[in-house]
Amino acid sequence: MANAARLGNRVDVGLLAGCVVLSLIMVVLKDEDREPIASGLRRSLVAPLVGLQRGAERWRNAWVSSEQYQTTIDSLSLRGANAQAMRSENDQLRKLVGLGSRLEWGFVPAEALHSTAQSEELVTTITLTAGSTAGVKRYSPVVAPEGIVGMIQTADPSMSIAILYTHPDFHASAMSADGAAFGIIYPHSAGVTRGDAYMLEMRGVPTKVTLKPGAAIYTAGLGGVFPRGITIGNVVQELKTSEVWTRTYLVRPAVTPSRINTVLILNAQRVTQGTGNVWGGAAVNADSATRRIAAAGDSIARQAAALEAQARAAVLDSVRRATIDSVRRSLGAFIPQTDTSRATARPTRDSLRPPPDTAKKRP
Repeated sequence: MANAARLGNRVDVGLLAGCVVLSLIMVVLKDEDREPIASGLRRSLVAPLVGLQRGAERWRNAWVSSEQYQTTIDSLSLRGANAQAMRSENDQLRKLVGLGSRLEWGFVPAEALHSTAQSEELVTTITLTAGSTAGVKRYSPVVAPEGIVGMIQTADPSMSIAILYTHPDFHASAMSADGAAFGIIYPHSAGVTRGDAYMLEMRGVPTKVTLKPGAAIYTAGLGGVFPRGITIGNVVQELKTSEVWTRTYLVRPAVTPSRINTVLILNAQRVTQGTGNVWGGAAVNADSATRRIAAAGDSIARQAAALEAQARAAVLDSVRRATIDSVRRSLGAFIPQTDTSRATARPTRDSLRPPPDTAKKRP
């Protein structure tokens, strides 16, 4: 073993010395003499090293190209995600602006700040960037273009906290689109999976009323917290309960809490005066149509009464004129024509002269 090691060391030293000598010779030689020797060495002794070098360069170029390609892909993916997020945010802002233009007054816009905690399984509260300084008060309704979101729980000067419809303390009066069914909306949390955690229940619906799947549910405006006509969601199915005189329905909400970025907070005056037909509630439409029909009927009745009064006045005027003409004709038959002519004749100059003195002409 020792002899083999010594032999190997001697061979290595000899190769090193030979390489040094060849290097010195190549340095001393002229360019035209050096190139043929270098080409022969590259094709013979140094060929394996040249192959390794070329392979290393190819792998390095491939790795650099792969890194550049991956960087480009990541940049494009990030831009695509940002563009999608911006598009979604712009859509929500346009919807919010449209909702604000329909409401026209009585609201405070606010941005929703989501929690970054990953351990939170169910979102029940949300922080809003508007407080009591802007007119926000406790129990003020929080709405989105799609429908109901929740209500204010606490209001600081610049911030406020709202409970969502998933909070255990949330409840609101509800009705169907045609106003035939009324009930109370509660969060649906008993025996549900994570996917159904944001569902709602409409309890207390009379047994004689049946709601079909897909029926729209709106706030009923009872209780003084939420005005009438705000969209809540759609009926999914009827839930089996132990109640005999009432029904309970599972409702899918129209608003998804994770997609809420901006909201509107309604003030007390807007709640009192209502929101009209902003969310397109059929019951609100029916009420508006009823009012319009009643107003149209009153207008038609007033026009008919006015026309009747005009016709009556025209008849009375015609009768009065006919009576006056008849009286005048009757009176004119009893008055002599001479007297009338004398009475109406104007005095002349001869009639104004004194009569001649007949006494002087007597014999």
